[in-house]
Amino acid sequence: MIEQRDRGSRQVVSPVSAAEVAATRTDLRRASLLPPAVYHDPEILAYELEAWFADGWVCVGRTEDIRLEGEYFLTSLCNENIIVVRDNDQQIRAFFNVCRHRGATIVKDPNGRVPRFQCLYHAWVYDLDGALHMPRFCDQLEHFDLNEWGLIPVNVDVWQGFIFLNINNNAAPLLESLGDMPQFFDRFDLAALRRGQLIEYDVQANWKAIIENYSECYHCPGVHPQLNKITPFNMGEWIDTEGPWRASWMPVVGEYDTLTMDGQMTEHGRELLDGMTEDDHKKVYYFVVWPNLLISLHPDYLMTHRVVPIAPGRTYVACEFFFDPEQMARPDFDPSDATEFWDLTNRQDWNVCELQQAGTASRAYTAGRFTAMEGGVYAFDVKVADRYANDGVVTHIEEISKADASAKLAGRIKRRAIAG
Repeated sequence: MIEQRDRGSRQVVSPVSAAEVAATRTDLRRASLLPPAVYHDPEILAYELEAWFADGWVCVGRTEDIRLEGEYFLTSLCNENIIVVRDNDQQIRAFFNVCRHRGATIVKDPNGRVPRFQCLYHAWVYDLDGALHMPRFCDQLEHFDLNEWGLIPVNVDVWQGFIFLNINNNAAPLLESLGDMPQFFDRFDLAALRRGQLIEYDVQANWKAIIENYSECYHCPGVHPQLNKITPFNMGEWIDTEGPWRASWMPVVGEYDTLTMDGQMTEHGRELLDGMTEDDHKKVYYFVVWPNLLISLHPDYLMTHRVVPIAPGRTYVACEFFFDPEQMARPDFDPSDATEFWDLTNRQDWNVCELQQAGTASRAYTAGRFTAMEGGVYAFDVKVADRYANDGVVTHIEEISKADASAKLAGRIKRRAIAG
């Protein structure tokens, strides 16, 4: 059921009751995974888009995509077509791509540079700040104030070069919403990094299944032999966080120093990113930023995944690689060792996510149980379950972090014993 609240914002009622997710909102040792319907029901996806994506901050791109006045790109968010543009004052703005006259889509090209926006239908003209010029044959209209008929804005903000939108214009300020996450990245200048490659995927799986997959390495020995060789699945630690994000790191072992096809970086014209401390060497950091941004910080490059729901069983994933621009200018710079490694790893992940999507549709499937190696999945699923229930109760997960760490420690002890 959806009730109209005001223009651009809708009050939604969760189609998933607290009782239906009660088995997830408990201690890990007793908890069950999310009920299978949440991966398949169109009504549930509609709720997620409206209540979580539209009401919160969602990353849609990078400032480097619109460096000049008049540069813009289009993005789709919660079934809305949005223009993101840099105006004549160098301010980044966002607007619904809808003419105020008869509702026609104004911009069709996915990106470009324009001095102003002109509707393709009746040629209504808007400045880059959204202000409407006096349309033809409208100067005699009564009660027609140009200030009231500009493009409808979308709340926009920037952190570390990432552009975030809040299309219902009702979220807390971005930095406040991110909790203590910006503090972790203070020593880095991610905004200065430049995109080396974008790889796009059309995954036949629910968006939550993709984030669950990213949140654990229980599957790594069998699914990712190349990855598991460089960063063993049972090594690493959680990072204490406050806010809508979760973080961990995994060590790069042996003679390797990063995640690439050969595990090396200097041979490919890359060095440690600025801001990396001695403690950061031979570590890969993983971040899940609610609801759908995945950040993987390597010693020598940054990788992100933007996970965009299209349908209950279909997700668009944009995997982007960012490097130091000075290193990119070197004649021996070669990002292919990193991009090929992760393209292989991504496709391995998408395969098992699609297998999960198919299997959870079976009448034989009931929600499974978490293992002690799936603390990240549990943390994400609890956040999802709390938001379905929407009863003001926040499930605390400190105990699972301890249990998951204990499982990893036991794994390391066993490995050392075998090696010894």
